[in-house]
Amino acid sequence: MVVKKRSLLWDWTNTNNLPDRMDTVKFDGPISSVSNWNAWVPPELKGRAPFRPMIHLERELNGNEWQWIQDSDQSIIHFFNEPERAGISPQKAADYWHNQVIPALRNDRHKQLVSPSCASDPAGQQWIQDFMNLVQDARPDYLGVHWYGTDAPECQRFISSMHDKFGLPVIVSEIASIDINYESVHAFTRDMCNWMDGVDWIFEYAFFGCMQNMPDDFVSPAARLMDENGNFTDLMWKYMSDQPMF
Repeated sequence: MVVKKRSLLWDWTNTNNLPDRMDTVKFDGPISSVSNWNAWVPPELKGRAPFRPMIHLERELNGNEWQWIQDSDQSIIHFFNEPERAGISPQKAADYWHNQVIPALRNDRHKQLVSPSCASDPAGQQWIQDFMNLVQDARPDYLGVHWYGTDAPECQRFISSMHDKFGLPVIVSEIASIDINYESVHAFTRDMCNWMDGVDWIFEYAFFGCMQNMPDDFVSPAARLMDENGNFTDLMWKYMSDQPMF
């Protein structure tokens, strides 16, 4: 039986001239959903898989973006992406959570909510700890986690420690190897996919990323799921087809 946990990080901003590429994504394998940092569904998805809208930062809590979030028929909503790097305090995020997100999305619309996804560095870990302490009366449905690095066992230990600390199902909303060597990137991706597919408390995970133009040089070019010509890489074909991954 196919385990469907792999979300496709499909950045519309960097793929909007290639809508036909979405038509070639295999949704009959391990791919469970499509996600990015937007409040609205990419039109090229055409309802073929669930989408995970995101309240990226404070902007999405106002105006059209907030209305799109409220009107969405998607079941899972992400709340904040690395807020510790955007100057949003845990207290301010908790105020939005209690006063706006919980009433409008959980209580009125019965959405499942993902906690803010912070970086794995000490600042990110401290931020999410402080936030979770402030929302004990209205805990998220899922814990959002980010991890970038080169060592799969280290990554597994980190994700496990976050689950142990907060006791919530985990969505690894961003993960990738930053090694420049393709063999190392492939080994990391293979080992992490196979491990996460087998861990029952990991609900979903998304490797970065499927986009024609990468936003910066942080993620290794060898980890790309789409090349600069808009073609799927070998790693992408494995990600959406192979289980276990070899």
